[in-house]
Amino acid sequence: MDLLLPHLGLFVWTLLAFLIVFLILKKFAWPMILKGLNEREANIADSIATAERVKKEMAQLKSENEALLQSAREERAAMLKEAKDIKDKMINDAKDEAKNQAAKIVADANASIQHQKMAALTDIKNQVGKMVVEVSEKILRKELSDKANQEAYISQLAEEIKLN
Repeated sequence: MDLLLPHLGLFVWTLLAFLIVFLILKKFAWPMILKGLNEREANIADSIATAERVKKEMAQLKSENEALLQSAREERAAMLKEAKDIKDKMINDAKDEAKNQAAKIVADANASIQHQKMAALTDIKNQVGKMVVEVSEKILRKELSDKANQEAYISQLAEEIKLN
């Protein structure tokens, strides 16, 4: 049992050594340890505050990015709608222009046809007039020579004209 129970001298010397080490540590090491712990605690608190601030800023940036993306989507949609409207307007304008040009071409063709028709009618009238003059000339020649022959000749010419 002697081994388990310390002697009083050992106990005193151990207590004295502990008190000396404790006082030295309290005087020199303890303030440094407390200072380091306090600095570490302040550093951790600052890091947590910074992390919270960064988290809030990130949330705000995310919100701003979403707003910008939505604005960009709306702007893109507006631009696409405007481009489609311009395209439709250009197509309609081209169709209207084509219709106008087609109508003008048809009107010009009709005018040309009318002009040619009038020219043809004029030509036919001129030819008929010439034929009448020729027939009249022939009748007058015959009339001057003999009355019976003149009537027979007129009948013959009338038959010829009806056949042609």
